[in-house]
Amino acid sequence: MNVIRAQNLACPIDGARLVFHDKQVDCENGHVFDIARQGYVNLLPVQHKRSKQPGDSKEMVSARAEFLNSGIYGPVADKLAVITCAQIRDGEETCFMDAGCGEGYYFDYLFDYLNKKDGCGDLSFIGLDISKDAIASAAKRNKQITWLVGTNRQPPVEPASVDIITCVFGFQSFEGFANILRPGGKVVLVEPGPDHLKELRELIYADVKKTDSPDLACAEEAGFSVRDRQPLQFRAGEINNRQINDLLVMTPHFYRANIQGREAAQKLDKLELTVDIVFTVLEKTAGVA
Repeated sequence: MNVIRAQNLACPIDGARLVFHDKQVDCENGHVFDIARQGYVNLLPVQHKRSKQPGDSKEMVSARAEFLNSGIYGPVADKLAVITCAQIRDGEETCFMDAGCGEGYYFDYLFDYLNKKDGCGDLSFIGLDISKDAIASAAKRNKQITWLVGTNRQPPVEPASVDIITCVFGFQSFEGFANILRPGGKVVLVEPGPDHLKELRELIYADVKKTDSPDLACAEEAGFSVRDRQPLQFRAGEINNRQINDLLVMTPHFYRANIQGREAAQKLDKLELTVDIVFTVLEKTAGVA
């Protein structure tokens, strides 16, 4: 593949195209954004924030990096890469965006996977997350990816300029996705299946229900149609105490569980783990604005 720098970034203030310079990006109307020393660009204006430090905390980012780097979710990353690669149109320039990329594990895995494939053409990569701590961590993984702090509701990207969006356990804004995707563009969603992490949930909750199937009514209303759906379930085997605690901190379960449930999980020496994932490919209907 031939990696090219993303040229479709948009000013979060007025929507004008952003142009890269040495240590900054700016638009024709004089709005300037610094490139951080780690290599990312913060395109989240104060007026788009709902809290002082939105998104995952430094503790959550660190826990997720430790857990994912162990390779436990390697089969998830691999299947995501295979499904995403299948969406590429031969001979065409392709722009990827990972919406809610976190600390970059899955997007970096996809990048490496595509780099080993022949005939992928010119590819650009945009990793987007609302957490500055997450993006700062992601920027350390891969300097060829354009890492941005921003929101999925209002991605700082030009309309109809992205070909494929991946969203892994992330917040979905189908209106935001539809705005930046080209007609025929794809969204690859990765979401928990009914039995995902059931052993952990049985430990920390008094009443455990199977995870509901993803509701895609909002996607259909935004002009998307389902093109594919594939499950992935496997036994990850025993994870140790450190991995249990990393998993707990990196997921919403840490905040949803009561104190007794969290303490029970934190004291475990080992835990069997079921991973149950649903991959869904959505396509933006041609003609949808």
